Formats: sequence, structure tokens, C-alpha cells
Amino acid sequence: MVLFGEGDNALGMIDLFQEFLTLFRGECAALAAALFWALATVIYGRFGRHVPSGELNLLKNVLASVMVLLTLASQGTSWLRIDPFALGALLLSGALGLGMGDTAYFESLKCIGPRRALLLGILAPPLAGLIALIFLGERLRVPAWAGIGVTVLGVAWVVSERTANGRGTSERLLRGILFGLMAAGAQATGVVLSRAALTQTAISPLTSALLRLVGGLLFLLLWILLKRRPLGQWRALEESKRIWAAVLLATFIGTYLSIWFQQTALKHTSSGIAQTLFSTSPLFVLPIVFLMGEKISPRAIFGACVALAGVGLLLGFA
Repeated sequence: MVLFGEGDNALGMIDLFQEFLTLFRGECAALAAALFWALATVIYGRFGRHVPSGELNLLKNVLASVMVLLTLASQGTSWLRIDPFALGALLLSGALGLGMGDTAYFESLKCIGPRRALLLGILAPPLAGLIALIFLGERLRVPAWAGIGVTVLGVAWVVSERTANGRGTSERLLRGILFGLMAAGAQATGVVLSRAALTQTAISPLTSALLRLVGGLLFLLLWILLKRRPLGQWRALEESKRIWAAVLLATFIGTYLSIWFQQTALKHTSSGIAQTLFSTSPLFVLPIVFLMGEKISPRAIFGACVALAGVGLLLGFA
């Protein structure tokens, strides 16, 4: 009888967990996207510095587009039923968020390092909430705005911690800040455009992910043509094979999986909440770098706890 009772309890816990995933499908998808991006960021940080920002972004978008296209082909997706509004909104969303936004983020990362670049990135959630309020009429309740504020505060506390390897000149600092602000604005606008397409049409998250990737590709191809810089010089490096392998792995995790879950989140929860949960990537980085041998300070742990409390507020009042 005891064993039977324990089995019932286990089944009850599974049912409760499934109900939780159904109820908070969008929020859970956003957190999964943040986790995948955190894993990819660690990989890009180790191997991506040898590749120019625009070229790295182009490469990851090409690889991810192929992965998504193959997945959609295996599902027998029809391309003739795509709503024209969704097509335009998602192409523009990709051009801004994945083309301009990610390139600016990579450049900011190189200029001012991950801590400051991520700090500027947390401006995206309130920006997304304000843009969605103005253009989509999305209104969040006061506790949800409080959850956004607490989460942003916790992430800021983590990523603004002083580190030993400070970065160069004031000119380089200013350049990094400007690119970081550009990235936050572009990504927030891209998120709101995606949200509009996903909620106002019947397009699937995976199809919308492909259209965003195509929009990013078109922007990057135009940008690279205008810059007239030669491509592929990094392939002459001795570790080019390792770079290829790292970019492929990071693209699968951080773009293919992450953008799929991101679009799923935007389908099922508001822009401000989704973007706030996306911005928790730095918190997922902490246990990853700890497992890699890096020491984690009490400040970082406290900031993570504050951010998690904010996430709890969001889940409670979404």
C-alpha cells in the first residue's frame, strides 16, 4: 500500500508539473531560450573573438536558417498560407533584432566585455514593454511591472560587478556603450514586431523563426556588401576547425533552439514579460562558468536570488 501511495504521489506531481507547463507555457519557453543563449554566449566568448562581428552573425544566421528550413520541410509546412502582414513584420523584426541587434551586441561585447554589454542589454525588457504598450496596446498589471523591475535590478547587480580585466580607452568604452544601446533598442523593437505577427495571425513559432532569420540575413548581406570587407580571413588560422565546430554548436543551441523557444514565448505571453525572461541569460551563465572552474562571488549569488524573485513575481501576475 505504501508503494502504491508513493506511485500515486509521483503521478500527481507529474500531472501538476504538466499543468504548470501548460499554464506558463510562454514564460517557461522564454526561460529555456535564455538558458540556450547563455550556453551559446560562453562558446562564442571562447571562440568567436577571431571572427568579425558581422561575419559571425551572418554565419550563425545562415546555419540556423538551414536547420530551421530542414525541420519545417520534414513537417510538410505550406509556404503559400503565410499572411502578408506576418511576412513583412517578421522580416523587419529579423532585420532589426537578428541583423542589426546581434551585430551591435557582438561589437559591444568586444569593446566593453560581457559584464557591461549584458548590463546594457537589460534595457531591452522595459523598452519592449513600452513599445508594446504604445503600438500593441499591451497593458501589464502593476505587480508584473514590479516583477520586471526586480528582475532587471537583479540582473544588473550581477553583470555590473567589477572584474579584474577592465577594458581599454574611453573611446572604446563609448563605442561599446553606443553599440550596446543600439542592440537593446533593435532587439526590443524586433521582439514587439514578432509578438504582433504571432498574436494577430496563425503563423507557427518555427515558421516565424525562419522568417526572422531570413530578415536578419538580408540585412547582413546588404551591410557586408556596403562595408566591402573580405570574408573568411579567419579560416587561415590554425584553430579554424575548432572555430567552425564551436560556431556550429553555438548556432544549434543559441540560435536554432533559442529562437524557436523565443517565438513560442512571444506567442503565449506579453512582449515585456518575454523580453524580461530572455534577459536572465547572465544568471544561467553563473553555474556554467562555476562548473568551468570560475569563482562566483556572494554578490553574484545575491543578485541571482533577487532576479529569481522578480521572475516569481512575473509568473504570479502574468
